[in-house]
Amino acid sequence: MKAIWNGEVIAESNDTVVVEGNHYFPAASLKREFTTFSNHRTSCPWKGQAHYFSLLVKGDMNPDAVWYYPEPSEAAQEIKDRVAFWKGVQIVE
Repeated sequence: MKAIWNGEVIAESNDTVVVEGNHYFPAASLKREFTTFSNHRTSCPWKGQAHYFSLLVKGDMNPDAVWYYPEPSEAAQEIKDRVAFWKGVQIVE
């Protein structure tokens, strides 16, 4: 699977976990050269608190497009050390 935004592969792995229709990639597969800091946080009733990265590709910013759970709940341990995408990031095989 590949996560693509603005013509660049942001992450690539054959080891994704699908939760609620979202592919969670291993955190190590995320190309950090395309990420920037975000202090955005959200809370999920069953997964816990999500943290975010923004994407910066070819001079274009996509705020809060990557999320992850640094300390997922017991019920969501399968997504620990994984990242997921939204805001126009395409997930393709």
